[in-house]
Amino acid sequence: MTRPRFLPDNFILALIGAILLATFLPIRGGAAAIYEHATTLAIALLFFLHGAKLSREAVVAGASNWRLHLCVLAATFVLFPVIGLAAHPLLSDLLTPGLAAGVLFVCLLPSTVQSSIAFTSIAGGNVSAAVCSASASNLLGVFLTPALAGVFLSQAGHAGGSLSAVVHIVGEIVVPFAAGQFARRWIGGWVKAHPKVVKFVDQGSIVLVVYGAFSASVVQGLWHQIPPIALAWLFLADAALLAIVLAVTWGVGRAFFTREDALVLLFCGSKKSLASGIPIAKVLFASGALGAIVLPLMIFHQIQLIACAAIARRAARYAPEAQPVRG
Repeated sequence: MTRPRFLPDNFILALIGAILLATFLPIRGGAAAIYEHATTLAIALLFFLHGAKLSREAVVAGASNWRLHLCVLAATFVLFPVIGLAAHPLLSDLLTPGLAAGVLFVCLLPSTVQSSIAFTSIAGGNVSAAVCSASASNLLGVFLTPALAGVFLSQAGHAGGSLSAVVHIVGEIVVPFAAGQFARRWIGGWVKAHPKVVKFVDQGSIVLVVYGAFSASVVQGLWHQIPPIALAWLFLADAALLAIVLAVTWGVGRAFFTREDALVLLFCGSKKSLASGIPIAKVLFASGALGAIVLPLMIFHQIQLIACAAIARRAARYAPEAQPVRG
């Protein structure tokens, strides 16, 4: 039976299940400490596989279209953060401090890889350029996102990067990622041939982190600290953020690029990675604050999938036979 379009996929359902389980049966005490070490190992394995999976050759091969890739990176690491920082004073009044920090954190993350490429392909865009842009965004995001979090979150009055956070980032993210890149020559073929295993580790580790994050937050009274009206504003804030970036990236893309490249800018420049964001958040933020930090990202992730899927299908139906090259 075909899944109705309005239903989320199994991964989103698993995340919702993790939140519900943490709400009613949060992990506590010594078990929580053991669970914390398990999730740390899962994150290290996740970024090791990300490093082994990410093709440097794809980045180099598509580097000739440098104007497009710079625009994608500018949308991801400049436009998003500027919008987030500008909106932060208003969001601080409408949301809780943790949710407001979470929205700003969303703005600092790299683009997705798989879904950006998939939507570009569905819409009839430049797939090879999408592979290059999304891969470059994820590669740079491992280093840029923690650095941007230290700067932007500090300016917004939240905890920035500390020496301890830097040490954890290097140990849990950068070192495994670099090891995966180094080992790619030996295990890259296996990783490519077993996408289901990689996907299981990818999504499974995120579900583990979400359960642990919300458990710690629930123990500290997360749901008592977030009024329902704040959740309503959060949905609107995430939707508005995505709408603004979609409008800007599409406008810039159609003004300066071909339709095929404009679709790359639209999909790669407007997406944010849940797979990278939740593990990075775990390293940067205290356990008790983590639930509120990642909640905006989880909501944004679902909104972007629904919106971009609709846009991609529409673009595929109304694609012209040919487009003149601009710029």
